[in-house]
Amino acid sequence: MKISVELSLYPLDDDFLTIIKDIVKRLNDDQRIECITNTMSTQIFGEFDSVMAVVNNIVKYSFETYGKQVFIAKFLNSDVAPSRQ
Repeated sequence: MKISVELSLYPLDDDFLTIIKDIVKRLNDDQRIECITNTMSTQIFGEFDSVMAVVNNIVKYSFETYGKQVFIAKFLNSDVAPSRQ
């Protein structure tokens, strides 16, 4: 099953841009998924198991590395990546 996830990250740290850039880079470097990043969020597209593994790993990494922050996620049970439309 294909899914789409929209993630927004709000680090509770003065150096928030560095944290966001690290997380976005890690998401974009993962070959299991397709990512599109804009000023408000990063959208992730792909197979359910791959996308969920990436989301799980990035949230865990981010919490362990950078401490307190807020992640907001929206899930859609369809792949709506513009490149595949």
